[in-house]
Amino acid sequence: MPAITLPDGSVRHFAGPVTGTTVAADIGPGLARAALAMKVDGRLVDLSRTIEDDAAVTFVTRKDPEALEMIRHDTAHVLAEAVQSLFPGTQVTIGPPIENGFYYDFARNEPFTLEDLPAIEARMREIVAANAPFMREVWDRNDAIAFFQARGERYKAELIQDLPVTETITLYRQGEWIDLCRGPHMRGTGDVGTAFKLQKVAGAYWRGDHRNAMLSRIYGTAWRDQKELDAYLKMLEEAEQRDHRRIGRAMDLFHMQQEAQGSVFWHPKGWRLYRTVEAYMRRRQEAGGYDEVRTPQLVDRALWEASGHWEKFRHHMFIATVEEEPDVTLALKPMNCPCHVQIFNQGLRSYRELPWRMAEFGSCHRYEPSGALHGIMRVRAFTQDDAHIFCTEDQITGETVRFVALLSAIYKDLGFETFRVKFSDRPDMRAGTDAVWDQAEAALKRACAEAGVEYELNPGEGAFYGPKLEFVLRDAIGRDWQCGTLQVDFVLPERLGAEYIGEDGARHRPVMLHRAILGSFERFLGILIEQYAGRFPLWLAPVQVVVAPIVSDANDYAEEVAAALRAQGMNVATDLRNEKINAKVREHSLAHVPVIAVVGRREAENRQVSLRRLGSDGQEVLALDVAVAALAAEATPPDLRPAA
Repeated sequence: MPAITLPDGSVRHFAGPVTGTTVAADIGPGLARAALAMKVDGRLVDLSRTIEDDAAVTFVTRKDPEALEMIRHDTAHVLAEAVQSLFPGTQVTIGPPIENGFYYDFARNEPFTLEDLPAIEARMREIVAANAPFMREVWDRNDAIAFFQARGERYKAELIQDLPVTETITLYRQGEWIDLCRGPHMRGTGDVGTAFKLQKVAGAYWRGDHRNAMLSRIYGTAWRDQKELDAYLKMLEEAEQRDHRRIGRAMDLFHMQQEAQGSVFWHPKGWRLYRTVEAYMRRRQEAGGYDEVRTPQLVDRALWEASGHWEKFRHHMFIATVEEEPDVTLALKPMNCPCHVQIFNQGLRSYRELPWRMAEFGSCHRYEPSGALHGIMRVRAFTQDDAHIFCTEDQITGETVRFVALLSAIYKDLGFETFRVKFSDRPDMRAGTDAVWDQAEAALKRACAEAGVEYELNPGEGAFYGPKLEFVLRDAIGRDWQCGTLQVDFVLPERLGAEYIGEDGARHRPVMLHRAILGSFERFLGILIEQYAGRFPLWLAPVQVVVAPIVSDANDYAEEVAAALRAQGMNVATDLRNEKINAKVREHSLAHVPVIAVVGRREAENRQVSLRRLGSDGQEVLALDVAVAALAAEATPPDLRPAA
């Protein structure tokens, strides 16, 4: 006689095993209509599952966070059924929900195209309207393998073969269609609703391995209702307008090309933007007590083996060998931390030297599959604003407080007022004992409490050597970007033999705090381009002012205006072409120049300038010296401005 405890603390008793559907109906017809799934003792399961023992039950309705992932999961199943009904002989492989949507990978001789999507989507809507129930079935492992092999579904058969022998094999039916799936699912295909849209097609290797067959992937998005879908599609339109690759071309900032996949060719304006951010970060770090260093690009595998990176990270490393030294294997560094320990290990350190904050704008290389590369957001060659703080365990809290304050100030200066924090704890594959991980996680949680950092748990996503905080920014159109990190590491100092002499005269291991604020420079600049849609504040703009004469008689005065602005350290260009001023203004506006200083005969005679701001139809006429002073003050980086 199971007793069902509900979220309000009330208890309902049933004479025997009972399904979630029955419990919901017993509570009331409204819940029976609204419930999509349930949590039994915290585990999300189908409503049709039987509850045999006493349990705490929470029902999931469309408004709950869990519902959105289930909607996307079920929509992927509907997509797969639609594809197989329209394109017989197509094999289904995997189709998970992902952020903002779902995808499904299919094996067929001819890849899908965008022209196929309308028909597939129409068939999906027919399947949703039919509202076939999702029916869970438990199968014998060998029977399931034979079933899929007989249907020509070799990928599904392979998935089952690779599952642990202890795994329960479950298949789900929706009408006549059936698929391998752990579940859970909603009640039926009708619960998917109509707020979905197929978006794009792509190629994807089976199981992400380039040695395997290329599959055809269909991406889609799905939401609770049409209002959410419309808002998301509008955001995508805005994101397309802000795409850093599109804006990068318009502003002549950078380009990428096949001969250097995953590496950026910075053009003069783009490199000026890069150097502006780098100089700002260097000043901030120096003011924060960091010592900047530089470490080698090529490092012998022995160091990576000692640190543990060779085992955990080898598949992301670029390897170099030379014929003259066949026994030597070098790797382009994918991160800086082992090299920083080598600097710490030069000479015997004293506790009086701690904390030692060691920073590097470290050039790193990591292998990313070509299909994962994305402009300057996802690259193979990048620079990190990396730093490692060598400290005692007692100093972890103080250094965390200090770091969060620095990070907050930098993000605010760069246009991000708020951020979220995730606490990523121990992963399954890790170095160090459980006791060491208990120590590191407890230390980081204490530091968060002292720093006033509220976080959400991100289970199992820590680095292999320690737990970490992940700092997540939200941009102008609501997208989240994980940028900064702070990691507490007791493991690498042990593995690489780092020591200091304590106040007691004995040798001790330092704690190593790995930290970054921007993360990858390339990626963060891409985020900045999209955050501002190329309309940078004056201090960041690669070209801050264009001086444009109306008539050639004003050319000499235009050069004088430009020289006065350059004398204040500003990035200024002149446009002396024999073009109408409206054409000049339009061209430089499309290139996102924040200020156009227009000068003609009258301005030259009166020693004035007419300032036109990007995005404004009006203009402001100022005396030259007033304009220069105002623009120079506005173009001063935030950390160099006088305190308010």
